[in-house]
Amino acid sequence: MANVLVVEDDADVAELLRTVLTFAGHSVEIAVDGPSALAAAAARRPDLVTLDWMMPGMTGIDVCRALRADTSLEGVRILMLTAKSAPHDIALAREAGVDEYVVKPFSPRDLRARIATLLG
Repeated sequence: MANVLVVEDDADVAELLRTVLTFAGHSVEIAVDGPSALAAAAARRPDLVTLDWMMPGMTGIDVCRALRADTSLEGVRILMLTAKSAPHDIALAREAGVDEYVVKPFSPRDLRARIATLLG
């Protein structure tokens, strides 16, 4: 189905996402920080990037902005998956270019449905 880049510094959450997405038929690559995410996105051009907000080095917002600035990645869908739930955080993520925003903890069923909608 789709190539998905999971950007998550928590190994347990990353593996949960790998399991959920693989079960849904997607190919998954995991990056643990912003710089490795940007390198993986440039090398592989995923269909979807899931981003954690709070990571070492670069925030998910920083990564999102860098992805959106790269014209070779035009059309890549971005889903922010974070514990931040305040309206101003959601607005900031949207302004940075996030297509969908999911708050942790999340339901795997809901996540699969949102991803299916994003990938159309």
